[in-house]
Amino acid sequence: MNIAIGGDHAGFEYKQKLIFFLEGKGIQVTDLGPFSQESCDYPDFAHAVARHVVSHAGAVGILICGSGVGVCVTANKHANIRAALCWNKEVAILARQHNDANIICLPARFVSYDLAQEMIELFLATPFEGGRHQRRVDKINQG
Repeated sequence: MNIAIGGDHAGFEYKQKLIFFLEGKGIQVTDLGPFSQESCDYPDFAHAVARHVVSHAGAVGILICGSGVGVCVTANKHANIRAALCWNKEVAILARQHNDANIICLPARFVSYDLAQEMIELFLATPFEGGRHQRRVDKINQG
């Protein structure tokens, strides 16, 4: 599994902990920044993660900023990206099951690190259900 991770200064601490956690499970993680807690612009890193996910078959992304909204909006500007803002475990599961989300976006200022880690685990372990949901996912890209 190939995971790209990024965010902004508000998500930096969670990003660093998640990289350590995921690599400890033997998962390949590509850190696309930021590389410090210094104030930065989240679109730079959200675009990098989205480009990585699009260009690497089977890759998924993790984006973390203060509210999760900025990185989510930015990533969803890319064709074939389905970024989902998740704030609880049920939403993380449904994002995968029903929307075939390929990037999970987390609000570092509104969820605990433990919850963020649990949501990542569920997101990665949950398969897309397909069926009636595939028809809907197929209608997302407007090209």
